Amino acid sequence: MLWKLLVAWLVMAFCVVVHATGVSLALRWVRRRTLTRRFRPWTWLFVRLAGWIVLLHLIEIGAWAALYVWNDAMPDIQSAAYFSAVTYTTTGYGDLLLPREWQLVGAVEALTGILMCGWSTGFFVAVVSRVFQDAEERGAAA
Repeated sequence: MLWKLLVAWLVMAFCVVVHATGVSLALRWVRRRTLTRRFRPWTWLFVRLAGWIVLLHLIEIGAWAALYVWNDAMPDIQSAAYFSAVTYTTTGYGDLLLPREWQLVGAVEALTGILMCGWSTGFFVAVVSRVFQDAEERGAAA
């Protein structure tokens, strides 16, 4: 059991590293953008940013799925990816279940998903706030 929790911790740590790297890159990219008061550039920025954040989550879900397949906790990669996505997002349909000895690892994945989704939400809100604040300041100066 301890071994499985250590492995879960390592995958969780991998997810944090992926997320930290991805958010840092996104932040640098957003800071280089100069947006006007027009709606279209903002929308395109938000669409690309959302796509990037979803890609980060898919990489993290893939890491959990790989763990399940490599340890025979799920029968194939398709089942593992589906189970991982449902668990990571805390949707929890319950149509696929981990073997008893892996269930606590699934709970660690769910906790990791909650944290990473919260981090993504906070980052996205901060970017949206900053874009609108910058646009208002530019509008007031004009």
